[in-house]
Amino acid sequence: QVQLVESGGGLVQAGDSLRLSCAASGRTFSSSAMGWFRQAPGKERQFVATINWSGGSTYYADSVKGRFAISRDNAKSTVYLQMNNLKLEDTAVYYCAGATYKSWPTSQTNDYGYWGQGTQVTVSS
Repeated sequence: QVQLVESGGGLVQAGDSLRLSCAASGRTFSSSAMGWFRQAPGKERQFVATINWSGGSTYYADSVKGRFAISRDNAKSTVYLQMNNLKLEDTAVYYCAGATYKSWPTSQTNDYGYWGQGTQVTVSS
């Protein structure tokens, strides 16, 4: 089992950058694909990015491609989301998730069995 704790959220202005971190505990982290999702008020949880177990492959939602970068450090059991050129529409609670479905990549929330508590990202004009 994997436990996940996100950090790094905050209030920033449009165009700024922010890096989220997700610290994992549990012996399966290094063999698990990881993902980031986000949920804005009144909206469904939305896929953002995913990274395979080794960190060698990544996959992004079209809305963040070219602006966000997911990475991981298996030695530190941590996955990151670097967010650049933030836009108002990026405002949401961001969740880290561990994939339990073996086919990669997957953007479906049901394919992720482990979730963090979320961290708020607010982008102001």
